[in-house]
Amino acid sequence: MVFMLYPMGASIYFSLCDYSVLQPALFIGLENYSELLGDKVFWVSLGNTLYYAFFGLGLGLFVSLGEALLLNMKVKGMAFHRTIIFLPSLVPVVALSVLWMWIFNGDSGLLNAVLEGLGLPAPNWLGSEDWAMPALILMGLWGIGHPVVIYLAGLQDIPQELYEAAEIDGAGSWERFWNVTLPMLTPVVYFNVVMGIIGTFQLFAQPYIMTQGGPGRATYFYALALYDYAFMDLRMGYASAMAWILFVIILGLTLLATRISQRWVQYDR
Repeated sequence: MVFMLYPMGASIYFSLCDYSVLQPALFIGLENYSELLGDKVFWVSLGNTLYYAFFGLGLGLFVSLGEALLLNMKVKGMAFHRTIIFLPSLVPVVALSVLWMWIFNGDSGLLNAVLEGLGLPAPNWLGSEDWAMPALILMGLWGIGHPVVIYLAGLQDIPQELYEAAEIDGAGSWERFWNVTLPMLTPVVYFNVVMGIIGTFQLFAQPYIMTQGGPGRATYFYALALYDYAFMDLRMGYASAMAWILFVIILGLTLLATRISQRWVQYDR
């Protein structure tokens, strides 16, 4: 009641107010919401977040599934490899961001050194409007340990009898993956999609530390804009309205994913 319901109720009320924290809240109705619709910064931050969510989430799901399939193989030393894959997920966000700032450094970064050694172009990753967002998406693949573990648990829960029956019917590796593994794994895919939607739309720490939303607002995410309005401009009512719009967006996408999942998620075993 104290730590959840009251703050939620207060934020709804403040979203209808002109509130700067330093002065009493002044009720203004839906003016904050109407102003947001004409706010270019709002639309830029939302567009950046949607871009990151679409490409980052899609690539992350694909790569994490591939990693899980490799880790599910019966080979020597697999426990060590599983630990290595999951270990980056335990690194604190601040340390992780500082590490990747060095990797993406346009002058002396490790990534550009490798690219130059291969004779490939070495862009100014975090200093270019064209490359800053791809750099953050690439960085996101570093922390796929959690979905990999979930995929791995789902893979190990698939009955071996299904693979044996498919093999007797003459199914090859691809046919077994497409007709057995993937259908049986669809509940796990759905779970990772929903959790990925929630996580990507709340991305804040990495762009705040690494780019501060730049260059040219190329990495100015929704949560970063919300933070600036609330704590830099002291427009707490305006930021509360942004927070509730974000809640509606995440809720809508989650409901859409749930509705679509009824067509492709298989729960029967």
